[in-house]
Order: sequence, then structure tokens, then C-alpha cells
Amino acid sequence: MSKLRPFHLAVPVKDLEKTRVFYREVMGFEEGRSSNSWVDFNFYGHQFVIHKVDQVDDAEVNPVDGKSVPVPHFGVVLEWTDWEALAKKLTGSKISFIIEPYIRFEGQVGEQATMFFKDPSGNALEFKAFKNDADIFAK
Repeated sequence: MSKLRPFHLAVPVKDLEKTRVFYREVMGFEEGRSSNSWVDFNFYGHQFVIHKVDQVDDAEVNPVDGKSVPVPHFGVVLEWTDWEALAKKLTGSKISFIIEPYIRFEGQVGEQATMFFKDPSGNALEFKAFKNDADIFAK
């Protein structure tokens, strides 16, 4: 496999300014280029873009580990200690979680810390960390 490259992800947002402040101030992402209808962010080294649209559809859900996981969703697999720090920061900032931070598949292959929440435009995000990174793609 070749060297891991940054991905590019663009998502729709209803309120460009409110969502821009969320990603810049709450999430702490560095802002890049922008216009009056889109904004680039450095999303853990990846190019993430929010685009102003008139409507954002609500996500469907899929059951995982007894929880209703929103689909679609996106996020990053963090180091365990970075996940803990982000969970603490978001909990302290009064984020309304879809699924509060918890440990999924505890004691099993693929044990992971996970949390789900939405940005101000309704896009679902998941941030997770694996107890053992070798289990990320384990069957």
C-alpha cells in the first residue's frame, strides 16, 4: 500500500457562519481558504470543507452495539489519550451528544472508545479510538 494521503471531504451546512465558528472554536480546526459560500478546514491533516446549502437532510440510523448510529457520519480515529481529551473538552462545552462518549465492544477484538454528535447544521460526526490500532480492520 502506498503512503496514506489526506482525504478531502465536503459537507453541506445550513448556516455557514454558525458552523464555521463551531469547527474553528469548539473543535479547534485551523481555517484555510474560504468564500461567502464555503470554508476549508484542517481536519487532523485532511481537507474538510463546509458548503452553504439551503437544506441538509436528516440522517438515517443503523443499530450498532445497542445504539442508533446515524448514517451518514464521519470523523477520525484518534489516539486513545487524544480521544479522552476531546471527550472531556466536548463534555465541558455542553455538546449535545447523539451517543455520549463510551467504550464499545469492551474486552473484545475491536474494543474502541466512541462518541457521536452533530455540528450546528446537523452533520453527524463520530470520533473514536481503538484500544489496539491493529484491530481497526480486524474481522
